[in-house]
Amino acid sequence: MRRDYTLYLFAALGTFLIAYIAVPIAVIFLKQASDVGMLVKTLHDPYVIEAIRNSLLTATATALIALLLGVPLGYVLARKDFPGKSAVQALVDVPIVIPHSVVGIMLLVTFSNSILDSYRGIIAAMLFVSAPFTINAARDGFLAVDEKLEAVARTLGASRWRAFLSISFPMAFPSIASGAIMTWARAISEVGAILIVAYYPKTAQVLILEYFNNYGLRASRPIAVIMVSLSLGIFVILRWLVGRKNAGS
Repeated sequence: MRRDYTLYLFAALGTFLIAYIAVPIAVIFLKQASDVGMLVKTLHDPYVIEAIRNSLLTATATALIALLLGVPLGYVLARKDFPGKSAVQALVDVPIVIPHSVVGIMLLVTFSNSILDSYRGIIAAMLFVSAPFTINAARDGFLAVDEKLEAVARTLGASRWRAFLSISFPMAFPSIASGAIMTWARAISEVGAILIVAYYPKTAQVLILEYFNNYGLRASRPIAVIMVSLSLGIFVILRWLVGRKNAGS
C-alpha cells in the first residue's frame, strides 16, 4: 500500500502559520524580560491599570449584549425562511469588512454626542465590529440541531420557548460559547473605531497607541505585554471551560 503523506504536508504548511503567530508573541515577551524594571513601573501606573480595567469591562459588557441580542437572531436565521433573509445575513457580515475608522465615523454621525467620549461609545464601537461572531456562531449552532427534535418536544406539549431552552440551546451551546469568546476577543482588540468615538475614558488599546506616539516603543511595549498576557490567559481559561462543558455533556 502506498504511503500517503498528505497529512504530513498539511501539518508542515500549517506549522509556518502557527510559527508566524507564535514568534512575535515570544519575541515581545523575551524583549520585555530584558527590561523588567519598565514592566514593574507600568504595573504600578494607576493610569494603565484603569485603562486595562476599562478594556476588560467594556469587552465583557459587549459580549453579554451580543449574546442577549445575537442568539435570538441566530435562532431566527436558522429556523425561519422569510423575504430578504439573504440581505439580513449579508448585513450581519458587513461590519467585518468595513474599515474600523469608517465604523467610528458612522457611529458618531448616527448617535452624535450620546456616545461621544463615554463608556456607551466604547461599547457601541465594540458591539458593531464584534456582534457578527455571536450571530453567525449561534446560527450555525442551531442549524446543526435537528429541527425534528423540537417538533417532537412540541407534540409532547412543550411550547417553542421551552423546546428552545431544553433542546436547541443546550445542543447549540458549544457553538454559541465559541462565538461569545470570539466576540469578546474581537471587542477587546478594537481600536480604530474607539479612537474616533471615545478617546476617553481611556482603554488599554488606545493607551498603547498614545504611549507609542508620545514616548516610543519602550513605553508602549509593557502595556502590550500585559494585554497579550491577560487576553491569552482569559482565552485559554474560557476555551478550557467550554471544552469541559462539551466533555461533560
